[in-house]
Amino acid sequence: MSLDRRSFKVGIIAGVFLVSGVIVGIVFSSGLGWLPNADSSTPQTAPTTIPALTGPAPPNFVPVVKMAMPAVVNISTTRVVRSPAGGAPSPFLDDPFFRQFFGDEFFRRFQMPRDRREASLGSGVIVSPDGYIVTNNHVISKADEIKVLLNDKREFIGKVVGTDPKSDIAVIKINAKDLPTIPWGDSDKLEVGEYILAIGNPFGLNQTVTQGIVSAVGRANVGIADYEDFIQTDAAINPGNSGGALVNVRGQLVGINTAIFSRSGGYMGIGFAVPSNMSRAVMDSLIKSGKVVRGWLGVSIQEVTADLAKQFGIKQSKGALVSEVLPDSPAAAAGIQSGDVITAFNGKTVDGPSILRNIVAQTPVGVKVKVVVLRDKKPVTIDVKIAEQPKDLMQAEGETSPGESSKETALAGLEVRNLTPDIAQQLGLPAGMTGVVISGVEPGSAAQESGLREGDVIIEINRQRVRDIADFRQLSGKLSKQDSTLLLLNRQGRKLFVAINP
Repeated sequence: MSLDRRSFKVGIIAGVFLVSGVIVGIVFSSGLGWLPNADSSTPQTAPTTIPALTGPAPPNFVPVVKMAMPAVVNISTTRVVRSPAGGAPSPFLDDPFFRQFFGDEFFRRFQMPRDRREASLGSGVIVSPDGYIVTNNHVISKADEIKVLLNDKREFIGKVVGTDPKSDIAVIKINAKDLPTIPWGDSDKLEVGEYILAIGNPFGLNQTVTQGIVSAVGRANVGIADYEDFIQTDAAINPGNSGGALVNVRGQLVGINTAIFSRSGGYMGIGFAVPSNMSRAVMDSLIKSGKVVRGWLGVSIQEVTADLAKQFGIKQSKGALVSEVLPDSPAAAAGIQSGDVITAFNGKTVDGPSILRNIVAQTPVGVKVKVVVLRDKKPVTIDVKIAEQPKDLMQAEGETSPGESSKETALAGLEVRNLTPDIAQQLGLPAGMTGVVISGVEPGSAAQESGLREGDVIIEINRQRVRDIADFRQLSGKLSKQDSTLLLLNRQGRKLFVAINP
């Protein structure tokens, strides 16, 4: 009996070890992947092949670069800068007594040079096989020597054909033939978001290409040139890119790289280029006559603000408001009036003053164009014959003047007085001019917020003539504090509309 019990116990222990071994074996085999693991959350699968990318291939600019790059050149200039003091030597430098004790070498260390040479780098674009090159005016301005390095390493001396600081465009010429060129493109057809390439020599690194998009078109009031209609791009532009090519994906020249917006002196994602249409017009004029002949309409214009649009009954703040028509000008001969809002010129929409200025300037002299204006809320079409812009044309915009106290009207905060001949002479105004001159503007008043200031001359109130204090009192007395008021001012000899909203 005791033997059977002992055998039974041994059998139980052996069974336990057997079952445990089987369980451990199954778990171990499953972990090694020898057996299917039904409980695994990540089933084992055979490796798969990653499929090739489908759809359109990314843009390839290699053909464009090969076509355009040979026409972009490196321009290096040198000029001699005279000493501000004129190089006048100190009397001690030639004194034999001092030279005996200190020696000639000591004096040579402190002797100021009479002049020094300055060098700068830029870029240019060959636009004709016989050697005409377009670049920026600031690249070659005041240069005594201009060297042009071509893509094939040939070097030439450049001769200035003409410069135009107002657009920052210049043309130089080298004595060569059968040169590679870039075809002109139509910058008016550029669209925001379009791919473009900038080719130039940043920091002297020849034949550098950067890629970006057109960030904006028609950029004006940047403060770089008098005539601004810039293409804005995020393609990397740095010092040395000035005068280089901005080309589209068809390899056409659509702009001349000109400037960057930067707080560090280098690329910050905002660059500007002169549109090809403006560059080409300036180039053609410089080659033909050595100067730029610009069209002239003969009006002073200003932006149509929301307040002015309300005063003139215009639905949108677009167009160019005529604040003054200059005497003996094409506009005066055609019948354009102060207060007209020019909305179209020669078939092109006018969104603002800068656009109108650029379109008029590029219009050939003697051409008759149709100008559409809004007059008394109605469109009027006027035929105008464009003349040549006078050399002494003033570019200033119109402005205003003050009078006696007007406390209970929309003109509250203004103090005015009669415009006497003495005051007119002090302000540089023509003899015989009438109106009231602003002698004080109350801080925080609607007049001050509208931009009125001392010295402005009020000529009209709500399109009615102001000849003296009596007229000012009569017209301003009809206004309430709640009335919006339209003033025509003369500021420093130019006219300007101002809307005052109480």
